[in-house]
Amino acid sequence: MRIGICAPSAPFPRELVAPMQAVAAGFPGVELLFHDQCFLSAGHFAGTDEQRLNALLDCANDPGIDAVWFARGGYGSNRIAEAAVTFLSKEADNKVFLGSSDGGYLLGALYKAGIGRPVHAPMPLDIKRERGEEAIARVLGWLTGAPDTLEGNLDGDPAVAFNLTTLAMMAGTRLMPDLRDHVVMVEEVSEYLYAVDRLFFHLVQVLGPMQIAGLRLGRVSDVPENDRPFGTDAIGIAREWCARATIPFLGRADIGHDHANRIVPFGRMRRFENNRKPEDARP
Repeated sequence: MRIGICAPSAPFPRELVAPMQAVAAGFPGVELLFHDQCFLSAGHFAGTDEQRLNALLDCANDPGIDAVWFARGGYGSNRIAEAAVTFLSKEADNKVFLGSSDGGYLLGALYKAGIGRPVHAPMPLDIKRERGEEAIARVLGWLTGAPDTLEGNLDGDPAVAFNLTTLAMMAGTRLMPDLRDHVVMVEEVSEYLYAVDRLFFHLVQVLGPMQIAGLRLGRVSDVPENDRPFGTDAIGIAREWCARATIPFLGRADIGHDHANRIVPFGRMRRFENNRKPEDARP
């Protein structure tokens, strides 16, 4: 299992490579290949748009790489997502693409284009979190066949998982996949509750007409304190906007910006199956 790591958004700290390799050492046969682009810097980004795009294509089009892992979020993958799906070769169809947060733009674009196997998962930067080794081991465990790494509600309907801001910003753009009949899971971090409410206001305008199977809310963490109480919590916000758009609210999802973030392969994946069932990757 050779895993190519690139940074479609912000740079990856070089000093975190060694801790990543230490976790990978516990998985015989797994090789982590960090693209040099991960450590570039161009303002906010891990290199220019062209450099980030080329690194992604290097990893995805390499027949010797089995999976492509986005190093971190931070913002930027949306700027290269359309070009990426245009220039990916047939080699990309055989690969797993792993990421979350800002990486959701790429996961959504890949899913819409039917390229490879997009998977919501922790990212290498999570190694710096408290108990971050658990998050990294969860990804490597799933890639090597461990089914107990999956989010616990993956029975029946096809599913996707996104950061709320990422999905709301993608909604209505050319990157947005058709999520009809899907369970949509969302999570958020470091947003005021009024901002969470505003994001749901926009998102349900798109998801409602799609007739999704329902929405699950992951963890909404590190909520800043506003100058006055909003009046309800994140669950209340999600319930209200789902009700307004006649979207079934299905409860919680075990995803979030934390070490406990669980894995959600896009499409149809049953709880006790693992990554060795590619025919179930899409509905």
